[in-house]
Amino acid sequence: LKLPTRIIMIIHDLFVFQFTSPGSTALQLGPFVIRWYGLLMALAVLIGISLSRYLARSRGVKPELIESLVIWLVIAAIPCARLYYVLFEWRQYAQNPLLIFQIWKGGIAIHGAILGGLVAGVIFAKIKRVSFWQLADIVAPSLILGQAIGRWGNFFNSEAFGSPTNLPWKLFIPLERRPPGYEQFAYFHPTFLYESLWNLMVLGLLLALFFQVIKVKPQLKLGTIFLVYWVGYGLGRFWIEGLRTDSLWIGPLRIAQIVSLVGIALGLFGLYLLYWRQQSLPDVVVQQEVSQEVEH
Repeated sequence: LKLPTRIIMIIHDLFVFQFTSPGSTALQLGPFVIRWYGLLMALAVLIGISLSRYLARSRGVKPELIESLVIWLVIAAIPCARLYYVLFEWRQYAQNPLLIFQIWKGGIAIHGAILGGLVAGVIFAKIKRVSFWQLADIVAPSLILGQAIGRWGNFFNSEAFGSPTNLPWKLFIPLERRPPGYEQFAYFHPTFLYESLWNLMVLGLLLALFFQVIKVKPQLKLGTIFLVYWVGYGLGRFWIEGLRTDSLWIGPLRIAQIVSLVGIALGLFGLYLLYWRQQSLPDVVVQQEVSQEVEH
């Protein structure tokens, strides 16, 4: 009986996965510490710049313009992401406000980053006298890719996980990282993984639309890529947020789900204006007829 039991255990080990964070520190040399969270954020920015430059060239937009835009977006997005989180979790920081600046420990909200980036993008487009929607379409694939990469920072920090589960891909959370009331549970939904995979699927959709692998009739219009991003990301985030144990709340409502629904509604309304009403979206400059065809 020992051999069959051993075979069963080997099969179990092969097909049952358990995610376990190795810790938040990627490298430490004396007082010098590199944390996975910051490393992944930097990686997301670098890869995003490269992708956006490539997409800009295909649209006849100078890559240097995108590089300048990224600086604006980073300067606006990171503080806004932190501020958004702190505002809704102020009780954590009221006793020790210095914790607000310890961003490497996590605690940033992507919706805050997006809102800050939107404001910065509109101001940038106005100053440079270029179409906001042209820039938004170019940046949207990089944004969703960055979100897919950045979610792994939650994995290394053992945060932003879901409710308890015994599914084969369960995530082990150390006792000290478990929220109150969940101390007796060891395994949770790896919502970081769900959202990362969902974002990669949305990325595939955006790129397929951008390069017209998926044909759109009438012809793809300015703003379409960004609006599809809002709808696609919002749908996934609304579902995944319902699994999480650390949501930001307003009364009985999860803030991220509310914002996701608003984003979905705005995205669908924008697409309705473009393709049903045949109207252009409001822009910071008068839109010229811009060909969306990609020359091969």
